[in-house]
Amino acid sequence: MMSVSLLKAALLTKGIRPVLRTLSTTPSHCKGIPGSVWKLGRLNHIAIAVPDMDKATALYRDVLGAQVSDRVPLPEHGVYTVFVELGNTKLELLHPLGEKSPIASFLQKNRSGGMHHICIEVDDIDAAIVDLKARNIRTLSAETKIGAHGKPVMFLHPKDCDGVLVELEQA
Repeated sequence: MMSVSLLKAALLTKGIRPVLRTLSTTPSHCKGIPGSVWKLGRLNHIAIAVPDMDKATALYRDVLGAQVSDRVPLPEHGVYTVFVELGNTKLELLHPLGEKSPIASFLQKNRSGGMHHICIEVDDIDAAIVDLKARNIRTLSAETKIGAHGKPVMFLHPKDCDGVLVELEQA
């Protein structure tokens, strides 16, 4: 592979003046904010709200042949969860638990169910939250909660994340 300086020299000998541009990975609204002290990790799971947990579990286990976890109640989040192992990530099936479940209100608007959120791991959730709040990204709670994997999690407001509910989970 030719280096940039060799390529530039070759073009100059032919009378071509190259213009080299660099691409910024920092969004324009974040200019002037120092680099992050935390790192975004892998996609941990995609969560799907389901109106019938038994039917959804059977689809992934019996029809599609996936390895499926037991149903686990998470009363502090108002959900039952089932994880579907996919090798490189997981699907999290969510079903309402209790009257104040956020999944119950989601299913009222989406009777067939559907994608609820994505979960991405971070190496330092506390630093990530401080940094994101400084960048005007709202969170759905004041403090982290313990998620389905026994690790701290924080949900970011979908209006600040292009319409997607994003869950950050401590790696």
